[in-house]
Amino acid sequence: MRTMRRWQRWALLVAVLVAPLPFGALLLSDRLILDEPDASAELPVGTVENIVTKGEYLTRAGGCFSCHTAPGGEPLAGGRALATPFGTFYSPNITPDAETGIGRWTDAQFLRALHNGVRPDGSDYFPVFPYPSFTGITRVDALAIKAYLFSRPAVRHPNRAHDVAFPFSWRFLQSGWRLLFFTPGPFRSSPDRTEAYNRGAYLVTALGHCGECHTPRNALGATRPSLQLAGNSDGPDGQTVPNITPDPATGIGKWEKADLIGLLKTGTTPEQTTVKGAMREAITDGFKYLRDDDLAAIADYLLAQPPIVHDVTRQH
Repeated sequence: MRTMRRWQRWALLVAVLVAPLPFGALLLSDRLILDEPDASAELPVGTVENIVTKGEYLTRAGGCFSCHTAPGGEPLAGGRALATPFGTFYSPNITPDAETGIGRWTDAQFLRALHNGVRPDGSDYFPVFPYPSFTGITRVDALAIKAYLFSRPAVRHPNRAHDVAFPFSWRFLQSGWRLLFFTPGPFRSSPDRTEAYNRGAYLVTALGHCGECHTPRNALGATRPSLQLAGNSDGPDGQTVPNITPDPATGIGKWEKADLIGLLKTGTTPEQTTVKGAMREAITDGFKYLRDDDLAAIADYLLAQPPIVHDVTRQH
């Protein structure tokens, strides 16, 4: 994506996204109405304490702390900068502050944000918010996350406007992007796979949204399905994100299951190097809190994926 000049991305965006808008926006609008959660959604059965505890665990697994906390800022109060080829985006405040956070959100609005990428005012989120993955999060898990977020202290911290140049700042263009690249719907287990595999698949593809960083993107910022989890030379803040398919030469094919579990717990690779950047934060704020069975499920899923030869170290 870096090799494209700004005017080329500009022209491509306008040509591809604006063209399908009249018809595509209508189709997407119909699909959103059909998929919109019931406004009377309630918390799953169980004590409030249990639901909040579960929600904290899921919030950790979803990487919410690292993305929604600015350096030196209050946890989950937003303001974290994410540099992309289209500009710099700033994460929003997701504490229950009524004025600057999500304190006035209903269950339905929260579900619609995660599952459909739509804000309470009806406009679209930019896909820097990983709703293309979060759409797979179960309704029960999403409501538990909301319960946990609402149990935390409200922090008054106004959201910072994105620093994104015209025309990428136009939210209405997201209707075309969504038509081309977004398929809403819950995670579906594979009946021919083990329970551990399916649990790992859910954690990796939906809740943990690993592919959002570990998959290269096309010129319009959508992940490339043919290279799912095969690494990204232009990841968050320009970082190189490794290939985590089991290719022995360019991925993790030489790793054992215990190596993966150890990495997610400690941030140390089998080669005794320490991960840095966004992955370090993902471990420190999230993965290290997960149960051993969930870490093992993630390893089972990753090691069972088709190996893809993709050397991200040679992409720059």
